[in-house]
Amino acid sequence: MKLSQLRALVAVADYGNFSEAALHMEISQSAVSHAIASLEEDLGVVLLSRGRHGAHLTPVGELITAHARQVQRLLEAIRKEANLEKGLEGGIVRIASFRSVATHILPTAIARFRNSFPNITVTITENDAFTNIEQALREGYADIGFTYLPATDEFETWEILRDDYILLLPPTTHLRNAQITWKELATYPLIVSCLTPCNEWVRKYLSIAEFPLNIAYEIKEDSTIVSMVSQGLGAGIMPRLAAEPVPPGVQVCSLPSHLERVIGVALLANALHAPAVYAFLDAIRNTGRFAVKTAV
Repeated sequence: MKLSQLRALVAVADYGNFSEAALHMEISQSAVSHAIASLEEDLGVVLLSRGRHGAHLTPVGELITAHARQVQRLLEAIRKEANLEKGLEGGIVRIASFRSVATHILPTAIARFRNSFPNITVTITENDAFTNIEQALREGYADIGFTYLPATDEFETWEILRDDYILLLPPTTHLRNAQITWKELATYPLIVSCLTPCNEWVRKYLSIAEFPLNIAYEIKEDSTIVSMVSQGLGAGIMPRLAAEPVPPGVQVCSLPSHLERVIGVALLANALHAPAVYAFLDAIRNTGRFAVKTAV
């Protein structure tokens, strides 16, 4: 008998069907079905009656589910005692980030973290420049920062994801291929970020072009770049995460050659960090497609 089987039984009992239980547990419906079938086989009794209108507990299923709930309460009590010992029943985690990470990565990580540690407060400070984020870590205004890698040795860093740069084209564009050529790119006024280091990366990247390119606008806000493209004022070169959500009509294609930014999470090295900080790092590492790949 496994704890995962008991969790599946309680979830089906609560939601009345396998699909809703699977959605709540964030696993596949087949995994829930297999867990229940294995538990019934181990116990030698039928716990659920299946039908067109869902799944319902049998009389013996009612009794066993009550015990399963008690097991879950005991497990929660064990976790609470351990968290008290580790200092995870209160406190604050301060995060410094830039907009695209705060929009697309942090909400999922915070929701996962709050499920496990509801009494720990999480604050977010958004910054335009990664240098401000690193300074906040140095001066003790933030515990965790999202920055670009590689970083200096004063930080302990982990890679979160690699974000490809894409080209946004006006709605009136007729694309022939999913990847634009340097010659085609040279026909557009280009719109890029004015922020460091993104501006430096893009300018260095464009310097290898075989044709003269025209940077017509250098813009601070990602949303402004997207809006200008949608109005037909030029083609925007942006990281994919910063461009999302792309408005209807704006076309996306690949650049002539690959360009990416590497996003990482950073702590001040050789500093004392509260247990809550490391617990939040675990939440980031376990957040879907943004799982940490390699330590730097």
